Amino acid sequence: MTVRIENQTCFFTVEHGEEIRLCPDVTIITDGAKAMSAVDINGQRIYITEAEADALTVAGAVDGRRHLKATDSDSVI
Repeated sequence: MTVRIENQTCFFTVEHGEEIRLCPDVTIITDGAKAMSAVDINGQRIYITEAEADALTVAGAVDGRRHLKATDSDSVI
């Protein structure tokens, strides 16, 4: 798991340790190229699961995600 939440404080696991942010200061985005949710911390993109994104929004993070739509004609979406 790349994120841990305690008392509206988010702890993100990064390459050289941990980044700590208040959840209301975090914005969750959608990386369209990878079709994944992510957060940008100090210029580093951290990819998170949808469950982690949902947990962050409950803790006060800004939900900046957008829905992606498949363009293939045989898609069920």
